[in-house]
Amino acid sequence: MTLLPTEPHVYLESADPRLIVADMDGTLLDEHGRIPDELWPLLDVMKERGITFVPASGRQYFRLEQMFYRASSGMPFICENGSFVVRDGEEVSSCSLPREGVVRTVEALREAGSEVGIVVAGKKMGYHERTEPEFLGEVEKYYRRAKLLDDVLKYDDDVNKVAIFDFGDAESGVYQDLQGKVDEYSVVVSAKQWVDVMNPSADKGNAVRALQEELGVTREQTVAFGDFLNDVEMLEAAGMSFAMANSHPGVFDVSRFVAPSNTEGGVITVLRHLLGLQ
Repeated sequence: MTLLPTEPHVYLESADPRLIVADMDGTLLDEHGRIPDELWPLLDVMKERGITFVPASGRQYFRLEQMFYRASSGMPFICENGSFVVRDGEEVSSCSLPREGVVRTVEALREAGSEVGIVVAGKKMGYHERTEPEFLGEVEKYYRRAKLLDDVLKYDDDVNKVAIFDFGDAESGVYQDLQGKVDEYSVVVSAKQWVDVMNPSADKGNAVRALQEELGVTREQTVAFGDFLNDVEMLEAAGMSFAMANSHPGVFDVSRFVAPSNTEGGVITVLRHLLGLQ
């Protein structure tokens, strides 16, 4: 089912959203990686109506907080693909990756000779050891606080995940390299060039359920938007789930609706319908 900008939807008109969760890249952000200007007044409307809006991303908390500085007060953030949920600098929930998992992942990549950049994503900092401009540009995109180490395993932090940047295609590259190597952990393709290794209990869906319980919100009162494989569990946790028109093929199967693409402002279009402003 596709929701078009000019097509009012009876289901949405009768909906009672209390929790709205949106992925970032390929979903909320435009083609230039920017938050649409149209979102800010909608956030004010949602706050006035007691609706909680939550960005959900593979990004570090400090980067998300910076991006939403105009409205971050009281806003929960689902960070690091669901392994870390934070509001006003305070941890709401977390699901850390044990050191054994970090070591096994890094050593497996080294043994396979994988041409990748590794970020050990801690709660305090993201730790990396490569300095190629392409890789550093991606690190800066996702991590506001990052530290260069001569060995990425020399970190001293609680770890949310190991994020792995493939200089080619992650799904056909490093994701395949890790098959059978770290099966007791969750290995997720989070973007075209990124794979995340996390605690098996860590995903955006469990993060959404933790917020639902804390806020007293039902699945039916939850709206979620996503476009990639790391959004699947989040979409399944929402009664009103929207795959973006530009989504990975695997996302459409778990979504109730299809929204216009991120380049067409699909999240903004649906939010206006939900809020009765369209």
